[in-house]
Amino acid sequence: MADAPGSPGRELVEEVDDDGTVRRLVTRAEMRAGNLRHRSVAVVVVTSAGQVVVHRRADWKDVWPGRWDVCFGGVAGVGERWREAARRELAEEAGVDVDEAALREIGRGSFADADVSTCARAYVVTHDGPFRPADGEVAELVLVPLAGFDPWLAGRPLCADTAALVVPLVRRLARAVAGAEPPRPPAPRGE
Repeated sequence: MADAPGSPGRELVEEVDDDGTVRRLVTRAEMRAGNLRHRSVAVVVVTSAGQVVVHRRADWKDVWPGRWDVCFGGVAGVGERWREAARRELAEEAGVDVDEAALREIGRGSFADADVSTCARAYVVTHDGPFRPADGEVAELVLVPLAGFDPWLAGRPLCADTAALVVPLVRRLARAVAGAEPPRPPAPRGE
């Protein structure tokens, strides 16, 4: 979870290497100021009707304020397991509480630009809500049919890490739902 407006950014996070191995602990403020690589999670929520739950980030967010995101997620806590972090972020940002077993890993990757450097894991979960963003990080929620995902994206400013790492995974989900691509086997369950 991001620091609320005006908070000191003293929350500790793990600086990691390219493989996700912890190098040292730093404050969130140090991580952002130095653009240090850290662990993060992303959770794509798809309704049973085949709609992706997308949201626009709050204007006060420390990275990519006001941009659209096709997943819920954020920085993993110190010592937090991947699925544990995904479950926590989903509850904080969407108000959705799921069992960790309901989170199916759909991808892993690294991303780095001038704003963010992360080692990430992405998950998908099927959930019909209700969606109750409670922590103030979400400004707006929209349900987008998987079949209309690409047209909806056109012209909308997206979070850069989401565009690079998660959008291709959602496109793969859309093709699988449409029958154009066979479903992939479940990802490894290991943390």
